[in-house]
Amino acid sequence: MTSRQNSRRRGRRGVVRQRAPRTHWLLLAAMVITLAAALLMQGYTRHLFDTAPDGAPRAAAAADAVPPEAAHGGPVIDASAATPRTARPAPQTLALTFDDGPDPVWTPKILDVLKQQGVHATFFVVGTQVADHPELARRILAEGHQLGIHTFTHTDLGQAAPWRRSLELRETQLAVAGATGTTTALLRPPYSSTNDALTDADWQAVRQAGQAGYLTVLTTLDSEDWQRPGVERIVANATPKGPAGQVLLMHDAGGDRSQTVAALAELLPKLKAAGYRFATVSEAVSIPGAARPASGAEHWQGRALILALTVGDHAVGALDWLLVAAGAISVLRAVALTAAAGRHRRLRRRGWGPPVTDPVTVIVPAFNERAGIEAAVRSLVASDHPVEVIVVDDGSTDGTADLVDSLRLPGVRVLRQANAGKPAALNNGLRHASCELVVMVDGDTVFEPDAVRLLVQPFADRRVGAVSGNAKVINRGGLLGRWQHIEYVVGFNLDRRFFDLAQCMPTVPGAVGAFRRSALLRLGGVAEETLAEDTDLTMALCRAGWRVVYEERAVAWTEAPASLSALWRQRYRWCYGTLQAMWKHRRAVGQRGQAGKLGRRGLLYLLLFQVLLPLLAPAVDVFAVYGLVFLDPVRIAGVWLAFLAVQSACACYAFRLDGERLGPLWSLPLQQLVYRQLMYLVVIHSVWTALAGNRLRWQRMQRYGALHAPADRAGAA
Repeated sequence: MTSRQNSRRRGRRGVVRQRAPRTHWLLLAAMVITLAAALLMQGYTRHLFDTAPDGAPRAAAAADAVPPEAAHGGPVIDASAATPRTARPAPQTLALTFDDGPDPVWTPKILDVLKQQGVHATFFVVGTQVADHPELARRILAEGHQLGIHTFTHTDLGQAAPWRRSLELRETQLAVAGATGTTTALLRPPYSSTNDALTDADWQAVRQAGQAGYLTVLTTLDSEDWQRPGVERIVANATPKGPAGQVLLMHDAGGDRSQTVAALAELLPKLKAAGYRFATVSEAVSIPGAARPASGAEHWQGRALILALTVGDHAVGALDWLLVAAGAISVLRAVALTAAAGRHRRLRRRGWGPPVTDPVTVIVPAFNERAGIEAAVRSLVASDHPVEVIVVDDGSTDGTADLVDSLRLPGVRVLRQANAGKPAALNNGLRHASCELVVMVDGDTVFEPDAVRLLVQPFADRRVGAVSGNAKVINRGGLLGRWQHIEYVVGFNLDRRFFDLAQCMPTVPGAVGAFRRSALLRLGGVAEETLAEDTDLTMALCRAGWRVVYEERAVAWTEAPASLSALWRQRYRWCYGTLQAMWKHRRAVGQRGQAGKLGRRGLLYLLLFQVLLPLLAPAVDVFAVYGLVFLDPVRIAGVWLAFLAVQSACACYAFRLDGERLGPLWSLPLQQLVYRQLMYLVVIHSVWTALAGNRLRWQRMQRYGALHAPADRAGAA
């Protein structure tokens, strides 16, 4: 390999960059697309289903294009040729037909009556109903009856586009093939009635069906049972007025059909006694071959369709439950965090005990921090608490150490070491620290003058082993800066107040944290096993029995990523390192004391809100889009606005607690729509990296020099 190729493969720190795995993005895309397809099918079949009764009045329409042969012929129409052909039932023959089924309640009762009377009928079935109740379709055929199709979603074919007509017929046929292993050539369009009621639009649908090989079956006699007028009226409507053969319309689904069942039990013996013969449609008009065995491809495609619809129903049910559960949990979390923040504020007013005046060693690990190191060190020297500052230069190549030396600031030492990573730099600083109380500061952080003093006051309590300070974003310009500012104030700090009260603080941030040096040395210093050394160290202290608390008044300013790529790298490292630390300290779940509090409170909280819920986010978002398209968009939008209102209320309270202006909160809705999705993708990426066993290297954030020394920082902040 040439040196030029080598240089392309080497990162800023001279190590080969490990390319992130791509398979999981393909897998995620495939899962989201599959879920979207299942929801699209479920939405089409369940929420575009036309529930209006077949006999409902229809608006008058032109019928000029309907051929006379169809308008005045028999009720069974073959429209495959240019000139349609029709057929009528033989005299004294009644083709009994049922629409809209099969229904799990009424179809079996109607079948029982037909079986008792020895009568066979034709059932025009809806595709989605067949998919839901395939066993009823099989029973219909097993008892000698005939199947016809009544479209997939009971749509008006005359008003549907040609592509949808084809889809409706094809999918219904597949549902029948999958459920019964047979196909049928009989079709009854929903909302059809007698021949002379055909309109031009209806005729176009009949012609298209005929060219697809279907025989359209209309009616000559309507029982009007869909109106539920009473048993006597149904019987009267269904009784022929002469010897001519009839195609009688009744319904076995679409609502309460108890009157139909009762009328049928009365009608059949009456018509038999009057000399009528009952037959299926094909028998009544002497059309053989209306049903045939489905091909293997049709049968398996039909079974796949039924399975897809079943899976879609289960997916919607599960997502509906998850959405409700996630929403309820999120609201409860917001309420709990807000209540905890208020209680935390009241408790902190009581103070920690006698003032802590012991000097403090501040350790600043630095690798190529020339852009911000001067502001950071000057802010520490300007502290109103006695400090010694140790800058540990971790093999910088940009002159960081030389710059600090050139400042000649009192109480500031520079330790130089070969590049070994941040944990090694911190441990080097610990070995050279002269104070029991140690503050660890990132090289991109500027302290307020009172930050160190406030940060160490909790050590008046001998049970406290570490203290988290309040990190704030200094570069708040632009949407990305505002979103991170909101995240720091609302997300991180509300969480820390909650963790403090629950005594399960999982992280003291590297930007601003204080520790007992003796406690760290007993742990063996800062471990190097994870990329989130601050989280790993904090969890180790909790497991060792130390309390970790939050002092929100100890404010430090940090430079947040200024680009999406830099933000992605930073959060990817944080999330991956947190997962590593959670796995490393997983046994805390079963321990007692402070360790148990960390395990059963802190780790489970992180698992639920920082791992599991983000992993479910893509499915929830797809379901939200599904709801906007197929459900009540006003209700879906209302739920989202209600959730946003809760988030906004929490954000306002958090900003008030931190003494921040509320102006940046105008971007909160955009943060929920855009920034939140990015953070979810970071979690998914991190989890996949961890599960795949890939080792992520440290990724340093590019500095832009947004930090300023205390004297001139006010204007920038």
